[in-house]
Amino acid sequence: MSASAPITQDVVTIARKLPETGKTNLVGLTRSELREVLIAHGTEEKKAKMRVDQLWQWIYQKGVRSFDEMTNLSKAYRAELAERFEISVPEVVSKQVSEDGTRKYLLRIAGGHEVETVYIPEEGRGTLCISSQVGCTLTCSFCHTGTQKLVRNLTAGEIAGQVMVARDDLGEWPEPGRAPKDETRLVSNVVMMGMGEPLYNFEAVRDAIAIIKDDEGLSLSRKRITLSTSGVVPEIARTAEEIGCLLAISFHATTDEVRDRLVPINKKWNIETLLNALRDYPRLSNSERITFEYVMLKGVNDGDADARRLVRLIAGIPAKINLIPFNEWPGAPYERSDWERIESFADIIYKAGYASPIRTPRGEDIMAACGQLKSATERARKSRAEIAAETGLGG
Repeated sequence: MSASAPITQDVVTIARKLPETGKTNLVGLTRSELREVLIAHGTEEKKAKMRVDQLWQWIYQKGVRSFDEMTNLSKAYRAELAERFEISVPEVVSKQVSEDGTRKYLLRIAGGHEVETVYIPEEGRGTLCISSQVGCTLTCSFCHTGTQKLVRNLTAGEIAGQVMVARDDLGEWPEPGRAPKDETRLVSNVVMMGMGEPLYNFEAVRDAIAIIKDDEGLSLSRKRITLSTSGVVPEIARTAEEIGCLLAISFHATTDEVRDRLVPINKKWNIETLLNALRDYPRLSNSERITFEYVMLKGVNDGDADARRLVRLIAGIPAKINLIPFNEWPGAPYERSDWERIESFADIIYKAGYASPIRTPRGEDIMAACGQLKSATERARKSRAEIAAETGLGG
C-alpha cells in the first residue's frame, strides 16, 4: 500500500466512509468494489484479487472484525489496512427473547437511527427476518412499521451486517483453526420481510444478497433467501435477473377497493398489473413458486368469497399462499380473524390445489411478529382512531 495513493471520486462514492471515524467500512462492498478500493489505496493490481479473497474469507466466513487476526497477511499490510479501513456492523442496542425463543434485536446504524431484526428458531433451521429501510414509505394500514415515516434506506453493509450480528449473538462463526460450520446451522434462512420495501432500495438489497449468497462467505443458497415486496411492478423482473432469490408478494386482498386501503401501493400498480408481472416472472416454475402473503383481518378480507376470488386471481401462477393471523400492535384498527374462519379460508385454497399453510405467530410477547416491527426511537405514535380514519377500514 502507498499512503499517497490518490482516491478517485468514484471510489469515494463506493467506499462509504463512516462519519464517526472517517474510515471506509469494508462490510457491504461487493467483490469488485472491494478490489477498486484496495487498488485506490495502493494495493498492486496483480495482487488485488488475492487480497479480496483473503479479506472476504476473514470477514464473511470467519466473522473476524480485527485486521490483527488476519494471520495470512503481513504485519505491515495489516497495519495499513487498520489505518484506512474498518469492519463495522450495526450496534446491538437491545435484545429481547420471547417465550418461544424468538429473538428481536434493536440495532443502531450510522446517524443514530435504529432498525429491528428478528431471529425465529425452528426445528432443524432458523430464519432471520431482516430490514431494508428505517421506516417505510408504503403506509400499509395493518402494519406497525407502516405508521413510521421513512427515514432512509439502509446500505448494503447495514443489510448484510444484520446477518453478521445474528451470527455473533448465536455463536455461529467457526472457532479459530476450524472449518466453517455446515448448512445445518442456526441462521439457515433469510427473509427480507423486516422494516421497509426492499425494491425501493434495490441496489443496496441486491448487493447485500450477493454477499449473503457468496460461497466463500456467508454462503446461503439463493433458495434459502426470500424477498418480500408489496408489488413494485417495474422492479419485479429485474429482481429475478439481478437478485435471483425466492419471491414473496405482500398481497392481502382480492379486490382493488380493499387492497387500495390495506396496501396503498395498489393505487399505483393494481392487482391486475401486479399479477400480469408475476405471470411473466422469469424464474417462475413449480420448483420456484411465488409465495402470496395474506394477513387475516376479521371482517375485512377473510370471507369464503375472498378465498374463492383469490384462487381465481392466481390461476396459472405456481404459488403457495401463506395465511398470516393478524398480529396486534398498539392502536391497530383491525382484529385477528377467528381461528375457525382462518381454517375455512385455508381449506378452500387447499381444495383448489394450492398449499395454504397458516403461519404460527412467533414473538408476539416482544412485538417481534409479522407486521409488528417499529424502531423505538422513530415511533410516530398514532391513535387507533387516527389510523382508522386514514384507511377507511376501522374495526
